[in-house]
Amino acid sequence: MHIEKISEIIAHFIGLFEMTTDEMRLRTNYAEGAGPGADGPALPDQDAFTAAFSSDLQLKDYDPGIDYKSGSYEIEFGPARHFGRVFEESLEKLAAIAGKDIPLSHFGDPTDIVFADEPELTVFAGPGSAISHVLQVNALYDDDYLDMTDGIHAPRDTSFVIERLAEFSTKAEIFTPFSELHRSDTYDGALKIAGDLQNYIQNARNTEDSGATSPDSDVTHHFVTTEPMDDKVYVNGKVEADIPVLDGFLPDRGLAKLAEEPDDSNTSIEQTESSGDSVDVTAGANAVVNVASVINTGVIASVSAVMGNYHQVDAISQAFVYSDNDEIASALRSSGHSAEEAGTIAKNIAVFEQSTFEASKHAEPDSADPTFPNSWRVSVIDGDVSFVQWIEQYHFVTDNDTMTVTTSGSEAMVLTGGNTSINFSSFFQMGLQYDLVIIGGNVLDINSITQVSLLYDNDWVRAEGDLDPGADLQTGNNLIWNFASIHNVGTGGPFQAMPDYMVATQKAIEDRDPNMPEGLSFDVNFQGYAGLDVLYITGNLYDMTIIKQVSILGDSDDVTQAASTILENNPDATVTIDTGNNAVVNIAEIVDYDSFGQTTYLTGQLYSDAILIQGGLVEHDTTQPQPADDRLANEVIAFLDNDDPAGGDCADGVINAGNDFSWSSTHPADVMQAMVA
Repeated sequence: MHIEKISEIIAHFIGLFEMTTDEMRLRTNYAEGAGPGADGPALPDQDAFTAAFSSDLQLKDYDPGIDYKSGSYEIEFGPARHFGRVFEESLEKLAAIAGKDIPLSHFGDPTDIVFADEPELTVFAGPGSAISHVLQVNALYDDDYLDMTDGIHAPRDTSFVIERLAEFSTKAEIFTPFSELHRSDTYDGALKIAGDLQNYIQNARNTEDSGATSPDSDVTHHFVTTEPMDDKVYVNGKVEADIPVLDGFLPDRGLAKLAEEPDDSNTSIEQTESSGDSVDVTAGANAVVNVASVINTGVIASVSAVMGNYHQVDAISQAFVYSDNDEIASALRSSGHSAEEAGTIAKNIAVFEQSTFEASKHAEPDSADPTFPNSWRVSVIDGDVSFVQWIEQYHFVTDNDTMTVTTSGSEAMVLTGGNTSINFSSFFQMGLQYDLVIIGGNVLDINSITQVSLLYDNDWVRAEGDLDPGADLQTGNNLIWNFASIHNVGTGGPFQAMPDYMVATQKAIEDRDPNMPEGLSFDVNFQGYAGLDVLYITGNLYDMTIIKQVSILGDSDDVTQAASTILENNPDATVTIDTGNNAVVNIAEIVDYDSFGQTTYLTGQLYSDAILIQGGLVEHDTTQPQPADDRLANEVIAFLDNDDPAGGDCADGVINAGNDFSWSSTHPADVMQAMVA
């Protein structure tokens, strides 16, 4: 490669190159040079010689090539530059080329012409939608049978309890018209729900008997209002000053009460009192609880601008139906030890609240030279935005116990009730905060709570034989508690007409104009801000929270106290029978943060509706239990193995307690059922 480069150099600069080949073997005479003679001057020692010359230059090979630059024109940012010609002549030639309609490819390269892009607004992606559907179901069958005597007592048929509860559910529908809402997470579905609610509220306004109605012998209250007052407490259709406290109404669960934590005392505790002859029976003390809490802060802003319509609907419907007819043997009623029978306490409690969020204020601006924003950051969401929280909670519990108890000369404690079934759901959505939110379509803001509590607690306490009255009885003292609260934050202020600069702001975002409209810069709501954080939703915004709670408890107990055969040996025997003290509780709360300010601009129409429905029904059912026939109960059949009985002579039984129910979300939670049934 090097010899070729050298040859090219010589040929380039000299123009002529000839090469003569001498072969050494043809040479006979060396005449072109001679060595030094013996008497010649001495040459210096080259090894001892040190040169004082140094250079940091790097020697490189020559790389031949030709650099060529055309005489074309370069147009950049408008003004034209030319090389080697007069400016006027260049303009004339450009005009001549343009007049002849010569394609650009015949004149230079298209890359030679560079046009500067106009500045464009940079937009960012906004937050997405959040949709949650929660379904909680508990089903428990705890129908126990216990016989402490050596006699024969046929079990009873308890299917009538389920039949009565089904009838109660049908009767409660008149108080809960929104219980049939179907889950939806689309805008059309949400719009239909809003329309159904608004139509019902409008019909309720037009009904003459809207409001409190005079209860008959069975209806404790039926209250309907389409204008519930904010920050007022409604209890069974009446306004009260304070919210009742649940802890003050919870019944004593007796044997089912949770064990208390031991204290830190190191002192030993001894029990010297003899237990004696006693029987303590707890057949009730069941607790069925639904708790749901939703705090929604999806998209909140100091100022909101809605280009379409604004729909806001808040609805609470509460209902309870119960029957608590107890039959107690006259011999036991005459007992001086019998506790005074307490009735069932049932309460529907509802609260509507409205408040404005008090955010931290900016430093007080100088009135002489106020500060307004001069820049903005824009986020855009194309299409609809949805925030849907749909919670449904269901309980179905039956605790129908059939017992025959007697004293045995020792202390006996029997717990066939005490079941606890709890559904708990808590949702907290922490979204993003903006200074301004612009919605290009409509806004749907729907909050609805539906609560249904059903209780069947008809008990029978019987006496058998020559019984000495001496039993402590508790067949009532049940609690039904429905509590619902809807708290809106930020929508209490008046809606204002849409100013022109808000429309201009929407257009500037759609056109990607980086210049913030002047009217937006001087909005008094933004005084003291250095810049604005803006969210633009091109479609609709729908925020929907639906809570539905249904609690059903059947606790029909049949307890027979039989005379003890050894009573003469223990004349001070005591019997305590508790078939009540049940609690059916529904608690729901919605806290909806709509904005952090007091200003909402609206172009379309405002539809704001609210309704409260409270109803209670007391049934006086007189159904008498019937003895069960010889057929196996359904749940017993479910427990038995249904394999092919190949070994017919085998007497072993197989019990499968894992397939007691076919409900996918439930499982049996009672051990006593398999032991004593």
